[in-house]
Formats: sequence, C-alpha cells, structure tokens
Amino acid sequence: HRARAPARGLLDIQEFLAHLRDERQLSPHTLSAYAVDLREFRAFLDAYYGGPWSWNGVDRGALRAFVGAALGRGLAKRSVARKLSAVRAFYRFLHREERVAANPARAVRAPREGRRLPGHLSQAEAMRLFDLLEKAAGAAPSFRLLRDRALLEVLYSTGMRVSEVAGLDLEDVDLVAERVRVRGKGKKERIVPIGRPALAALERYEGARRLVRSQAGAVPEGGPVLISERGARLSARQIRRIVKRWIATITDATGLSAHALRHSFATHLLDNGADLMAVKELLGHASLSTTRIYIHTTRSRLARVYRLAHPRA
Repeated sequence: HRARAPARGLLDIQEFLAHLRDERQLSPHTLSAYAVDLREFRAFLDAYYGGPWSWNGVDRGALRAFVGAALGRGLAKRSVARKLSAVRAFYRFLHREERVAANPARAVRAPREGRRLPGHLSQAEAMRLFDLLEKAAGAAPSFRLLRDRALLEVLYSTGMRVSEVAGLDLEDVDLVAERVRVRGKGKKERIVPIGRPALAALERYEGARRLVRSQAGAVPEGGPVLISERGARLSARQIRRIVKRWIATITDATGLSAHALRHSFATHLLDNGADLMAVKELLGHASLSTTRIYIHTTRSRLARVYRLAHPRA
C-alpha cells in the first residue's frame, strides 16, 4: 500500500480539484482553500510516514495526528475543522473513483468549536449609520460619498455577500421591479428584493458613476455598479475597507467587518418577525442550518412574540 510514488499523490489532488472546478463549479476562492489544505495534508504525511506511502495506506491514526498537529500550531478549531472537511471530501472522491478501499476520515471527529454569534449592528446603530451617510452625501455630494452611501445601502437592503456586491453589474439591477439579480456561490443565481432607499441612493450615484466611467474611457451605460475613482470595478478588498471605515464611525464595537451588514440584514428581519425559510432564500444559503445561527433572539423579541402569539398572554 505504500509503494505508490509521491508524484501520484499530487496528481490525485490535481484531479480532485479539477472535479470540483468542472463538475461542482466551486468558486476560485474555495478551490484555492482546498488546494492549500490538501497540499498541507500531503506534506504532513511525508513527514509522518518518513518514507513511501499511499492514500490507501493512510489510517485514522495518521488523520488524528494531522488534526493534533494543526491544533498544536495554534490554529483555530474552525480552521482545523475546515482542513479535515477538505480531507474527507478528497477521500470521498478517491473512494468513488475506486482508488482507495475506504474513507478513513469518516471516523475522525473535528474539534468542537464554541458557537459564535455573528457580529451585527443594532437597529438603532444601522439607522445612525444611514443618517450619517445621507447627511454627508447631502452636504458634499462627491463621487466617493455618493458611491459609499449606495454601497452600504445595497449591502444592508439585500443581505448580499461582499463578493456578490463586488460582482454586481448595472444590468442586474431592475429599478422598476425593485429587485436585484445576484450571482452567488457556485455560480448559483437568485433574485432578491431591494428597498427604495437603496434604489434612491443608486439613482443619485448613477450620474457620478457615468461621469467617472466616461472620463476613464469606458462605456458608461453598462459595466460594474460600484467603481473606483479611476472607473474600475471595486474589489472585495476595497469594499471591505470602505464599509469597515464607515461602521467605525458609529460604534466602538471591535471586529465588525463588512459582513456585519449581511448579519444585520438577517438579524433585523428575524427580529421583526420574518420567516426563517424566507431569510434563508434571501441570503442564498444552501442549508437551513446555516441560517439558524441568526436566531440569537433577545429577551424583548421573545416577549413580543409571546404577547402576539399566546392566546392568554
């Protein structure tokens, strides 16, 4: 079982990544994460066995040692669980292709992680943020302020991921129907409603966007919605930096990132009585269990639900 050349192991990984790319159509970011985790796993096995080995010869002891070594380096339990998940998926592929007799990763448990609630703004903080943006853009309607207001309004109004709003094109926004076409993970598309304040911010920003695109020599009628002062599409990294800077103006809470607006979107919908299944569809979650993390209900909401729902409240 340990006679297979190490180069063959690398080829197996490359074929697995091609399968994820071509058949499952995973995003480049996800593919990159799988590649890093599996390369790390292969390097660990080289050191662990100290000689020739094969995928078929790897046992649960080696996998537990891999998990222990990752934890010993100080990696977060979530990161270690992700690496083990990549190994499990890889072994499922090898087993299906009849390259190994069994999947040893199935019996190895991921380290348990304490349940973390996603960071989000309170409804009062969200209102303060948008009041501040509106006043700033009204007092000095520069391109940057108009764009930043449109960006934050769209993120909070739709619950889109940062990567999704970065990829938003003008043709994806339907001003009449008040909805947006979103290209999500795995090239899946969904249609989400967008609120009138966000649409108004987009319409006000559009004149400045067209001017910048024209000055950059680009076609102003189409292309990306969110652009830089040079007319190029904003990257996800630029968007995160912009949003984080604005959030810091209304709260001292640490660790709130651009994703906090997506968390706020879901939390505020649920706090105001939205159905969990509807929120799942709006967020583009594949599983309802992913959406359940947003049910970090406050005592006031529980009391309100009780008063409205119980016949003798």
